[in-house]
Amino acid sequence: MKEASALEPKAGTHRHVGDAAPVIMLEEVEGRKLAGIARLLSAFAGILATFLALNQLLNLQLFAGVVFIENRYLFLLAATLFPLVFLSFPARKAEIGHVPAYDWLLAALSAGLLVWFAFQADRILSEGWEYGAPGRAKIVAAVLWLLILEALRRTSGWPMAIIVGVFSLYPVVAELIPNPLKGKSQTLDDTLAYHLVSAESAFGIPMRAFAEIVVGFIVFGLALNYTGGGRFFNDLAFALVGRVRGGAAQVGIISSALQGSISGSVISNVISSGVVTIPAMKRTGFRADYAGAVEAVASTGAVLMPPVMGSTAFVMASFLGKSYGEIALAATIPALLFYIALVVQVDAYSARLGLKGLRPEELPRLGAVMKEGWFYIPVFALLVFLLVSLQEEALAPFYATALLIAINQALPQHRMNWEQLLEFAAAVARGLAELTAILLAVGFIIGALSVTGLAGTLANDLVYAAGGAPLVLLVMGAITSFIFGMGMTVTACYIFLAIVLAPPLVKAGLDPLAVHLFIMYWGMVSFITPPVALATFAAAPLAGVSAMRIGLQSIRLGTAIYLVPFCFVLNPALLFKGDPAIVFVSIVAAFPGVILIAAALQGHVIGLGRIPAHAGGIAARIAMIAGGFLLATPVPRLTGLPFAANLLIGAGLAIFGLLLLFSFGRKLTPGRKAP
Repeated sequence: MKEASALEPKAGTHRHVGDAAPVIMLEEVEGRKLAGIARLLSAFAGILATFLALNQLLNLQLFAGVVFIENRYLFLLAATLFPLVFLSFPARKAEIGHVPAYDWLLAALSAGLLVWFAFQADRILSEGWEYGAPGRAKIVAAVLWLLILEALRRTSGWPMAIIVGVFSLYPVVAELIPNPLKGKSQTLDDTLAYHLVSAESAFGIPMRAFAEIVVGFIVFGLALNYTGGGRFFNDLAFALVGRVRGGAAQVGIISSALQGSISGSVISNVISSGVVTIPAMKRTGFRADYAGAVEAVASTGAVLMPPVMGSTAFVMASFLGKSYGEIALAATIPALLFYIALVVQVDAYSARLGLKGLRPEELPRLGAVMKEGWFYIPVFALLVFLLVSLQEEALAPFYATALLIAINQALPQHRMNWEQLLEFAAAVARGLAELTAILLAVGFIIGALSVTGLAGTLANDLVYAAGGAPLVLLVMGAITSFIFGMGMTVTACYIFLAIVLAPPLVKAGLDPLAVHLFIMYWGMVSFITPPVALATFAAAPLAGVSAMRIGLQSIRLGTAIYLVPFCFVLNPALLFKGDPAIVFVSIVAAFPGVILIAAALQGHVIGLGRIPAHAGGIAARIAMIAGGFLLATPVPRLTGLPFAANLLIGAGLAIFGLLLLFSFGRKLTPGRKAP
């Protein structure tokens, strides 16, 4: 695995455990490494896409005489980025090297067709092409539909392409399907034209959110990586917690949370952080499968962690009509609960095995780390200020990127040369191109449900099928989200479920924001849950053990990712929703509740020692888990009892479990083998 040249240790610096942290770009994980003219075109596309986004967001009007109405902007942005999929992702693995002639042809064809639609932008709106497109437009739309599905196959695999392809053609046979999925049918050519020219399908909410907000954060995330952010996060984590019990694992948790929140990519996060943290964990006594599971779970949860949360949060903001700052604020407590639970479990595991932290001489000094990476602090301060205080979601990442690049280039020891800047621009283009292909394709699903009218009736049908019971709907939603998460990216899974599953859950009386976060969380579960568990497959080569063994450990370690969504969807006070007193009490009670659950699952309580395996120990675990869950979710909807009564019962069960353990008087002996 190649280490980005911008991140090589500087001359004269002391090497330590964090120095080896590479930044893994998408080219290194899969796809072609472009060279020559293809690389130059890719870099130009990255610059042009950024320029188009800024022109639209700032209303610069740099294209004299051309009015950039929204659909024209979206078509031109897609024309800039989408063709790169055929250059960057081979049709077959055997073609991983050079770009064959037919891929150049497909790239040119897709660019030409999208530019043609951009020129027709005014007519599309004024003549209502979404319901009556001319013959030429229907032909162009049909070819683009095929190209988008092929691009989806290359970026996401056959299962995803088949799912989207079948759903996109649903309007053709909608009247032939029995209730409750019956809808209004239309012809094949009208369906394909609708998908490409309407504002409800390929160029609907997902693509608009991408063009308005996500582009900037992709640019910012890659700028952070290319200026050395990955190594800075690793070094900072090592300096802060490297010495504590199980320090190598706690480093993995913190560095993964920091990196993944910005990158939004679970797989890249596992590789870039795990290449340092997993060997360090193994060297300090962690089992290989446990070390891999820590990294997989921490990297998966990072996409749910503010301030950035990957690209999905911005799509969510568009769906809900809320500001990103509101989404990030609501997601803060659930994310902290998830990571607190993970930290407690790792600490308990370390205590049971008598594991120590890393030696001081292996660790970087905090002062040296901050001296090397001080300029990230004002960059993040600016980003958070613009996001939260000024609510400039669209422009915040561009301003933060400009400040980051300006400071980086002003410092000789950090400055990127022209070759590295070219590589950065090409990486931006490739990251944007991959997401463009996915969002265009997923838009087909939204368009199919919209044009048939099914989107409006499906909610009622699902509520009726569940008997109107919110808990039944939540379980159905969790299972559905998990299944779709197996074959889709996080963003694609979320978009599909936001259309199909969120409306019935909201109709059943649940808070809309809580519902959307719920399906996002459960869409992430498949990354650590066998049989798919992509995060564990990424960690397996680094840990030197099978992905299935890591997956089984991940289920246990990642318990919070299964439980926390039920806590906040049943008790929206954890999202800062509702009466301030209830919000305060709910948050204060939730943290000890989650800590109790984590300690019980891992079999060790700080101050009391190991939980024995006999009947009394099992009873203590059950009491702690039940009490912890009631503390985290003390809502009448769960038990039928008042809020205060649930809190008292939860506290009573928790105290009973702890007293039961105290009566055993058993402590963990250092070096005892963990079961």
